[in-house]
Amino acid sequence: MKTLFKVVLSIALAWLPLGAASAQQEAKPSSLTLQQAVNIALEKNPLRKMAMADTKVASAGVRAARSFLMPRLSFSETATRGDDPVYVFGSKLRQQRFTQDDFTLNKLNTPLPFGNFATRFGGTWNLFDSFATWHGVNQAKQMNEAVEHQLDRTDQEIVFRVVSAYYDVLLAAKELEVAEQSAKTAQSIMDRSRARFDSGLNVESDLLTAKVRMAARQQEVIRARNTLEVSRAQLNTVMGVPLDSPFQLTEGLAERTLSIPAVQDLEKQALTNRPDLKRIASEEQAQRQNVSIAKSSFGPRVNAFAGWEMDNPTFVAGGGGNNWLGGIEVQFDIFQGGAKRSELSRQRALEEKVVAMKQAASDAVRLEVRRAYYETDANRQQIEVARAAIAQAQESLRINQDRYDSGLTTITDLLGAEDAARRSQTDYWEAVYHFQTSYANLELASGSLNPQSPVVMP
Repeated sequence: MKTLFKVVLSIALAWLPLGAASAQQEAKPSSLTLQQAVNIALEKNPLRKMAMADTKVASAGVRAARSFLMPRLSFSETATRGDDPVYVFGSKLRQQRFTQDDFTLNKLNTPLPFGNFATRFGGTWNLFDSFATWHGVNQAKQMNEAVEHQLDRTDQEIVFRVVSAYYDVLLAAKELEVAEQSAKTAQSIMDRSRARFDSGLNVESDLLTAKVRMAARQQEVIRARNTLEVSRAQLNTVMGVPLDSPFQLTEGLAERTLSIPAVQDLEKQALTNRPDLKRIASEEQAQRQNVSIAKSSFGPRVNAFAGWEMDNPTFVAGGGGNNWLGGIEVQFDIFQGGAKRSELSRQRALEEKVVAMKQAASDAVRLEVRRAYYETDANRQQIEVARAAIAQAQESLRINQDRYDSGLTTITDLLGAEDAARRSQTDYWEAVYHFQTSYANLELASGSLNPQSPVVMP
């Protein structure tokens, strides 16, 4: 037994490194492009799943509305027993078992308990309802189109959220890189200050000031690392995957040349292509159908009905009779206490509301496009300014370092130059980030954002 235990233990220990290597391989982050992130989100994001469920509900509503055009068929099986005189009399007639003896007064007034098993088939068909059903079908179709347009808008919003979250990660990575570089610069300044203090060329306050700046830069590195982790978790959330899913972003934050159309063209495109405006237009058409349904309630209705019934003394068919009945019914409501007129007034008021909502939405879209356009244009120009500021700040930092080493400037001037160099780097990358995200927002405002948009494609 001891020998067998040693063999099993040696095999298990031999497999441990292989298992650890397999776990490391599974934990290796997979590469992720922006387009891949968008495709994953359009498949797994719960908001899109909710929108897809709404489309299924709307499709079911269309089928339900069409069902009112078809006849209704029903079946029932009823077992009864009692000594009610009317019930006994009628049941015997339906079973075709009525005899001359059943006319005696004692059997008519106080009959014995009698059982009946009734099998019924029935049907009704609305032949004409002043076209209310057809208006209901059209209303359901319009609402189905409205939900489909809302699904398209949800897709665009998800794409924008993925673009924003993806660039959040890229910006956080750049800010971490800038923070680490600033920490190295602060370390270099602190080393210069210590060397000059040890040589008796500086007072201790200069060294202490450099140490304080170094501590501040280390804190910025810590915050930048945490911000990067939060950004990664946010991206995973937008994609609809677990927060700890490992991904390695293959793209980096860099300048891109993206053409910006004229604002007038963007407004026309938005008014034509925005899915939310199309949704409101479909809702307007659906509301008009509701008004027509309310008008149809004043008209006549024609219904056909038919039924066949079999009555037997036992559950097993036999020994009884059967009968059928059919007819056509015409209904016309003469007075309903003003309920129908009130409903018609309500539907017309809702139609006016939808028309006003459509106008308000169109005005809001125009304003949204203009705001997104000028924001994108401003961010594009800020990139050029920030790019030039980087070179100037770096040159200023180099000059101040040389002057500080020569004793021609103070530690305050040197730290000010270092802070300006750090800010110039941060401002530049933020300008690049804001241009990319604002361009995506411009496409979202114009209704053209999709997985093949220029801001998404590499």
